[in-house]
Amino acid sequence: MPTRSTLAELNWNLLRSFHAIAEERGITRAAKRLNMSQPSVSLALQKLEDQLGCQLVFRGSRHFALTLRGEKIYQECAEILRGVDRISQLAEDSNDEKFGELRLNIISRLHSPLIDEALRLYHQRHPSISWRIQVQNSIETVRQIAQDRSGIGICLLNKPIINLECRPLFREEFSVYCGAEHPLFGQAQVELRELAQEPFVTFSCATEGQGLEPMVMLRDGLGLGRRISGSSHDLAEIRRMIIAGLGIGILPDLTAGDAVEAGQLWPLRLAGQPLGADVFLVYSAMDDLTVPERQFVELLDELLKLYPGMA
Repeated sequence: MPTRSTLAELNWNLLRSFHAIAEERGITRAAKRLNMSQPSVSLALQKLEDQLGCQLVFRGSRHFALTLRGEKIYQECAEILRGVDRISQLAEDSNDEKFGELRLNIISRLHSPLIDEALRLYHQRHPSISWRIQVQNSIETVRQIAQDRSGIGICLLNKPIINLECRPLFREEFSVYCGAEHPLFGQAQVELRELAQEPFVTFSCATEGQGLEPMVMLRDGLGLGRRISGSSHDLAEIRRMIIAGLGIGILPDLTAGDAVEAGQLWPLRLAGQPLGADVFLVYSAMDDLTVPERQFVELLDELLKLYPGMA
């Protein structure tokens, strides 16, 4: 009876020969398949039976047949062979050989099928790259990239920034909103002069003399916000204050849709005054990017060319 230590030292070539014998239903055909002599294949079968301590093939029969234990061991050999094939395929897959981290700064509450698909496809191609996504406003992201000459960011800008690579991805639409208790709630269209003196809820960066964030630029371009009634760095808090009636304010349309449906917010449409800002991928230069960052930039370019409607 073979011991566990003996079985652990089984020669794979013997199992491989037996697998071919079982597959080809005979030693002669197995020898041709393995490009070996018939005596060598017969000897391999004998050695395997000696090591296992059992008969695998019936001798002296005109028709080839495996013993019961031979059939079971053949099934195990087949599974081992499939495992070897899988190992070979895994060894050829170089996707997971690239390790590293990809850092992305992104504006809050950005709804984008393009970015979602880029994240999914990038992870599929480079599963060993870990992600670190930080939410911050466009001012901070642009300043950080300009100072460090490194990193990538998804920013809302009215126009490209000088000395930085700014690739347009898509356009995000905005509207001026009011809460349910505001006198203009439900009005189909308003004049800009009707809003000029309204209390305004704004982003904190606007009150700190930094006018890069698009909502601030849009506000200043319309001449609104002379009376600031509330401010916050957080988009959700801006929305909360508008719903509560503290004042009117500018919000991305995609982030306000559910509140409009619920009757909490109302878009104040301005005649001939469409509001919007472009979403850009921002970085210093391709040569300054890490390999994972460069791959992400190239993937976004690939998606924009293949699916221009996704933007």
